[in-house]
Amino acid sequence: MSEKNSERNDKKNLQNSLDKLYEIFQDISYHADELSKHRCPYKNAMSKCTANFYCQNQKYVKKEDDAPFCAGSDKLDYRPAWKVDEPIKKND
Repeated sequence: MSEKNSERNDKKNLQNSLDKLYEIFQDISYHADELSKHRCPYKNAMSKCTANFYCQNQKYVKKEDDAPFCAGSDKLDYRPAWKVDEPIKKND
């Protein structure tokens, strides 16, 4: 095989690998986006709060716990809080 053919094969293999990685990360990103629509972004898999600030949904079960539980509803849509380019709508 000539050097040019080898180079083409390397580029093709690289592109195939990148395409596969893109596909994998696209699925992960889609799943994360769907979860973020119905779950606090600071709530981990064990329902512990990972926020570095106070939240009214933080509940300590035991005083020696290092992280509080998240008592927030997973039915809330948190996305409006992340829209920084739009004014905040007041509750009526």
